[in-house]
Amino acid sequence: MESFVKFTNQSQGRDRIFRTTQYACALVKYLLRNNSARKELVVKLQSLESNMSSGRKLFRLGNTVNSIDAAKRTLQLSDPVLRLCLTVANINRALYFICDNVLWARNVGLVPGIDKERWSLNASCCYFMSLVMSLTRDVYVITQTMVQRTRERQFQEKMDQHLNDNPDVATVIVPQLDAFLFLLFQSLKSHPSVTLDTLKNICDIFIPLDRLGVYRSNPGVVGFCGLISSLLGIVSVLHPSLKIQP
Repeated sequence: MESFVKFTNQSQGRDRIFRTTQYACALVKYLLRNNSARKELVVKLQSLESNMSSGRKLFRLGNTVNSIDAAKRTLQLSDPVLRLCLTVANINRALYFICDNVLWARNVGLVPGIDKERWSLNASCCYFMSLVMSLTRDVYVITQTMVQRTRERQFQEKMDQHLNDNPDVATVIVPQLDAFLFLLFQSLKSHPSVTLDTLKNICDIFIPLDRLGVYRSNPGVVGFCGLISSLLGIVSVLHPSLKIQP
C-alpha cells in the first residue's frame, strides 16, 4: 500500500496510470468494435480514452524544461555514443512536448487558429526520433555488454558447456548463431533495466509509425503496444533499479 501511495504521489506515476487506462480503453474499444450489443460501452470507452489523453497533456506542461535540463546533463557524458544518442533524444523529446503543449492550448481554446493536424504530425515526428535514438542507445549498451561478457573466462566456459549440452540444437542451428543467441540472452538477463527499456521502446515506436503512415497497423495494435509499454513504465517507476542509467 505504501508503494502505491508513493507511486501515485509522483507526477510520472499518475501519468503512467492515465496512459495505461488510455491505451487499455483503445484496445478494448477495438476488440468490441463489431459487437452491436456493446455500442454504449464503446462510446463510454471512447470518452474515457479522450479524457485520459487530455489529462496527460495537462500533466506534461512542464516536461519541456525537464527534457532541456536532461539534454544539458547528457552533454557531459564521457561516452561519445551515449552523449549523442541521449542528447538528441532529449532535444526531440523537448520539441515533442512543445508541440504537445500547443495542441493542449488549442484544445482548450487558447490558440484556436493553429493547424491541429500539422502540429500533431510534428509531435509524432519528434516522438519517433526520440524513440529511434533511445533504441540506438539500447542497442549500443547491449552490444557493449555482449563484448564485455565474451572477454570473461567464466562466461566462455559457460557458453562452451551450453553448446556441449545441446549438440542437437547446435547442429540444427548454425553453431555461431546459437552462440550469439545464448550470448544475447545472457547479456539481457544480466541487465534487466536495459531489457525493460528496449522492450518499452520497441512497443512505443509502433505508435508514431502508425500516426506518420510509415507503418500502418490498426488501433488494436497501437492500443496493445501502448498498454504493454505503459505497464513496463509502471514497473520502472515502482522499481527505480529497473530504470536504465544514464
